[in-house]
Amino acid sequence: MENAKEAQSEQTRRTRLWERCSNAGSGASPFGIILRPEMPALSGPVEECPFPAWEYRPETMPGLELQISEDAGLEEPMWCYMEHGRAPAGASIEKRQPLDHPAGFRDVTGVHVVGPPLSSTSVTRAMADKRLITVQTGPEHLLEVQFDGGTKNGKVDFQPDLPLIFRWLAQRSALRDVQ
Repeated sequence: MENAKEAQSEQTRRTRLWERCSNAGSGASPFGIILRPEMPALSGPVEECPFPAWEYRPETMPGLELQISEDAGLEEPMWCYMEHGRAPAGASIEKRQPLDHPAGFRDVTGVHVVGPPLSSTSVTRAMADKRLITVQTGPEHLLEVQFDGGTKNGKVDFQPDLPLIFRWLAQRSALRDVQ
């Protein structure tokens, strides 16, 4: 954590970031997952936050507005929803980020969360039931992120430094394939 004092401040305390970082390795999930609406149809309604949440607008980051889950336990990822978040391809030209990553990635197409057993009423289980992620019980926290409908032929495993794995279609990436 870069700034322990800020993580424990009145502004940030309710996010429980301090508890997640200071309890790393003892059951707290080190991950946060931010959902956003899909690109809306021309006349379609904007999706709503899929879980009970409270609004987080940090003074130190004007313009940032997140809905943070009220019910996610420390043993599961911190769940957030960004109502005004859009896919990079849907942003206006002046705000559009580059769409071609140097590694060849374009879109996150899958997220797999591994961690301790979760109750059937957990936010993470609810997101898996909605097929937004997949979930597996395991002895330690791990997050696998799939890019561009990736198959298991392209992979970078950041463990043991980070409990994180990237998977992609090997021919699309310039990263070294680690098996």
